[in-house]
Amino acid sequence: MVSKGKAALVAAFVGLGGLMLFFYLYANSYQPQLQEVTIDLQNVKVLDVDKINNRADLEVDYLLNNPTGVTSTISTIDYDLYANGQDIGQGHYSVEDIPMAGRPALFPGGNMTVTDKFDLVETPNISNIYNSILKGDPIKFEAKGQVTIESTLTFITKSFDSTFG
Repeated sequence: MVSKGKAALVAAFVGLGGLMLFFYLYANSYQPQLQEVTIDLQNVKVLDVDKINNRADLEVDYLLNNPTGVTSTISTIDYDLYANGQDIGQGHYSVEDIPMAGRPALFPGGNMTVTDKFDLVETPNISNIYNSILKGDPIKFEAKGQVTIESTLTFITKSFDSTFG
C-alpha cells in the first residue's frame, strides 16, 4: 500500500513533467512563424578608409521584415560578404549580450533595419575589388549567412542569401 505522502510526491512530479512538456510544445509552436521572417541586404557603403593599413570600414544594412503575428528580435547575423561574386570577408552582428527586453523589437507586420560595421582588408586576392569599392564603382554585393531570430519562448537559426546593387 502506498502512503498519501508518496502519492502526493509522485503526483507533484507527474504534474511538473506535464507542465514542462506543455511549455516545450507551446514554445515550439512559434517556430514555423519565425521561419517567415525575412532578411534582405539593403545597403553597403564606405564609412572610413585607412590608407596606411589598407583597410576600410563598411556599413552593411539589413532590412528585416516580420509578416507574422509574433513579436521577435534578432540576436546574431553571421555572414560572408561578396562583391561582384568575389568573397571579401566575414561579418558578425551580435546583440546576444543585451537582454531581450533591451533589443530592438521586430513587431508583427513590421520591419526594421539592422546595421553592422564590416572591416574590409585589402589583400592581393581582392585588390581590384577593394579599389573599386573605394572609388565608388557600381558593385553587386551579396551576403550569405545565418540569422538567429528569437521570440519570448523560442528561437530559430535561418539561412539567408541576399543581394544589393
